[in-house]
Amino acid sequence: MYLITNGLIVTEDAILQGYDLLIQDDRIAKIALQGEIEPHEEVEIVDARGGYVSPGFIDIHSDYIEHMAAPRPTSLIDFELSLIETEKHLVSHGITTMYHSLAIFKAGEFNYRPIREPENMRRLVDQIEQTHQSKHLVRHRFHARFEIDNIEEIDQLKNYITEEKVHLISFMDHTPGQGQYRDLEGYRETLKGYNDLSDEQIVDIINDHQSKEKLTTEGLQEIAQLAAEYNIPIASHDDDTIEKLEIVESFGAEISEFPITMEVAMKAKEKGMHTVAGAPNVILGKSHNGNLSASEAVKNQCIDILCSDYYPASLLHAVFVLENKYQMNLIDMFKLVSLNPAKALNIDHDIGSIAEGKKADVLIIEKNERDYPVITTVFVDGQVMQRTNYRR
Repeated sequence: MYLITNGLIVTEDAILQGYDLLIQDDRIAKIALQGEIEPHEEVEIVDARGGYVSPGFIDIHSDYIEHMAAPRPTSLIDFELSLIETEKHLVSHGITTMYHSLAIFKAGEFNYRPIREPENMRRLVDQIEQTHQSKHLVRHRFHARFEIDNIEEIDQLKNYITEEKVHLISFMDHTPGQGQYRDLEGYRETLKGYNDLSDEQIVDIINDHQSKEKLTTEGLQEIAQLAAEYNIPIASHDDDTIEKLEIVESFGAEISEFPITMEVAMKAKEKGMHTVAGAPNVILGKSHNGNLSASEAVKNQCIDILCSDYYPASLLHAVFVLENKYQMNLIDMFKLVSLNPAKALNIDHDIGSIAEGKKADVLIIEKNERDYPVITTVFVDGQVMQRTNYRR
């Protein structure tokens, strides 16, 4: 049992000052005025030292594990070791539930990643599934990112679903001329950044991608129906038109990841979809692809979830950048990385907010002398996973 005191407790509706929080077993047992909960010898007192006591972060989309498992094109690290080392990073950044976004993706023109080879993908998916059978720090989940031209791996995706290894599916289309790469000139510049290619070679690459066979709408609906049978949420990816939103909505997608424009993001919200943007976009001040500004979209209330995408530290910092720089309500900013993703993933009955009876996934966040937020204590399922003491 732990009694957290002297903190600012971030609930769904308020930031409580002068309250204590009692953790018993794996749950938040009680929130009460300071001094009302009688401490006894079985209770460890945890002094939050004026810091925020917030819910643990839920990261709906991150390919960070791919970088940890394959840091170089010719280097493939043992997958069990990769997950062990990855979760050390995640817990230090307050991520207590991670949806590892593994790309079921054909080899492309950008930097080669051996982790995306089908056999390596299968091994890593199996390893994610096995994490909870041994000592671990955070919850590991599998977010299957399926590229719709990867026809050869459709059956494997279905196997993952029926084996109950998938916890979220997103359908992706990175064909140049639409979606993330709707700006062909930007696509050309990106290609040149990765490879020494002539203009003629780039034209051939674009033509090749635009003529590839892709999964049909009927094929997408078939996979979506199978996912629905297993209660797996479905997301679309890089929605760039209203027409595309209507298509993805027709086969059950309730999450729009990385809408390309403000107009599309607003329409997705009108349709009742959950909308996701990258937290790195917030701390960079812009999209690295020149697409939607996450900060502006949050201000316009058409983005309700932030994910770390590729930089785990960004979730924590984005919350406070949005509060300090854009004068956004701090309670709502915490929801972007906790309650809102929990609702989108249908896990908010158990995690995602500080409330009596919920799982005790709890962070203590202090500020350093330069006003940067720092996480000093992390609880997952009521257990202390990490403590950090800053010294002068």
